[in-house]
Amino acid sequence: MTQPILVTGGSGQLATALAALGGDRVHLAGRPAFDFDRPETIAASVRAAAPSIVVNAAAYTAVDAAETDEAAALRANRDGPAELARFCAEAGIPLIHISTDYVYDGDKPSPYVETDAVAPRGVYGASKLAGETAVLASGARVIILRTAWVYAATGQNFVRTMLRLAETRDTLRVVSDQHGCPTAAADLAAAILAIVARIETKGWNDAYRGVFHAAGAGETTWHGLAVAVFQEAARRGEKVPLNVTPITTAEYPTPARRPANSRLDCGAAGHGLRYPAAALARQSRPHDRRNSCVPESPTFAVTGPS
Repeated sequence: MTQPILVTGGSGQLATALAALGGDRVHLAGRPAFDFDRPETIAASVRAAAPSIVVNAAAYTAVDAAETDEAAALRANRDGPAELARFCAEAGIPLIHISTDYVYDGDKPSPYVETDAVAPRGVYGASKLAGETAVLASGARVIILRTAWVYAATGQNFVRTMLRLAETRDTLRVVSDQHGCPTAAADLAAAILAIVARIETKGWNDAYRGVFHAAGAGETTWHGLAVAVFQEAARRGEKVPLNVTPITTAEYPTPARRPANSRLDCGAAGHGLRYPAAALARQSRPHDRRNSCVPESPTFAVTGPS
């Protein structure tokens, strides 16, 4: 019998996409049975699943809340993954750990490569970087995938929020000086499953160990993404705002600083891990309600009647 793929993160958008693509092989682990705030559940969940590989998609992603709750962010993004990695190391189970563009400061004018210096701007990014360091220090067979601007059909997210607000608002003001690569959760899941398949068929290779980028091939701004969403919504006859006004980050301050540049160069992953380039290179449809969501990123402001 084929061993399962254990995916942490419960009902999160990447975990959901992995379950949809991976079928019965994917075993989802989430609260309360699997909880980084209860370390004893970590090893118990892995033992119960007896997986061939673990994908850690669980994380504390409340970027602004992390600024005043550093302890919670560190438990979920550093301490929990460290414990998971230690158990995987002991059991000889490969681990794919999902990380973020927030480990970079966003000041680079071109897309980031894996060897660029890391310098997180806030607690969330710092906690995710600490998690990367911890899982690598565990000695586990670990692949760290940094991704950005993930969207899917579930969760609290930018695209669905735009569509929801469009139903009642005539004017939206959206940040236009933050640049990134929208990444469909389904595409990221396909890439992860391709990596899993390679490990299972070819065996583990120490060249896989380390940090890689995995993000969508296109690039835009939050304002550009919103405009694209509304253009397609209008084509379908849905209500859209009369005005989508570009604003600067300074005009919409938030507790946590967002990277101005979240673009990730994925060349190393495409060659080193050999996942299908088409999985992340194809242009997804963020306007499609069945395939639309970007993770929490409060980069928009609303004006007009409520």
